[in-house]
Amino acid sequence: MDYLVIEGYKSAAEEFSDEAGVTPPVDFESIESRMVIREALQRGDVEEAITRVNDLNPEILDTNRSLYFHLQQQKLIEYIRQGQIVEALQFAQDELAPRGEESPEFLTELERTMALLAFDSSSSAPSAITDLLSPAQRMKTAGEVNAAILESFSQGKEVKLVQLLKLLCWGESMLSERADFPKVDIHEGLSSSDGGGEETPMRE
Repeated sequence: MDYLVIEGYKSAAEEFSDEAGVTPPVDFESIESRMVIREALQRGDVEEAITRVNDLNPEILDTNRSLYFHLQQQKLIEYIRQGQIVEALQFAQDELAPRGEESPEFLTELERTMALLAFDSSSSAPSAITDLLSPAQRMKTAGEVNAAILESFSQGKEVKLVQLLKLLCWGESMLSERADFPKVDIHEGLSSSDGGGEETPMRE
């Protein structure tokens, strides 16, 4: 259940909750809200993401300086990606430079981001800098936001073993209706059907 909730699989989480009789740790509607925020960041709409995070819980960004800085950094990256250089310089000066003065870590990240402006094309820039323009950077920021929202809901970021095992058993039961496959026995280990109705241990 935790994995489905954390990763945003709302429909699967609802089905698993019904079939396995597991009480959902959060309101299912909050899953959809997190996914809307993640999708906004993945397409580069940082402003919408910030607005929606504040709609969920204004304290998330008020109390997490690092997260807010990374969102502002991502907004600066999007300005640069779109070639809005004047806007990028103004935004960096007004919003990020003061935060860079407060933290050496923030200053280093700001300098790395501004270094994007020093190269005529991404092909001539070091990978440590051009990586900021990759989809992975957007996903990294989205993951950080997702984790902060879950924490604000007191939902652990890691999958709990007990619920993971329940999810495994549920998945096996669903799949067994469609195909014959090796099954995991928690006590006996991995086993598979030999076709005669008896289960024999699998050999490597």
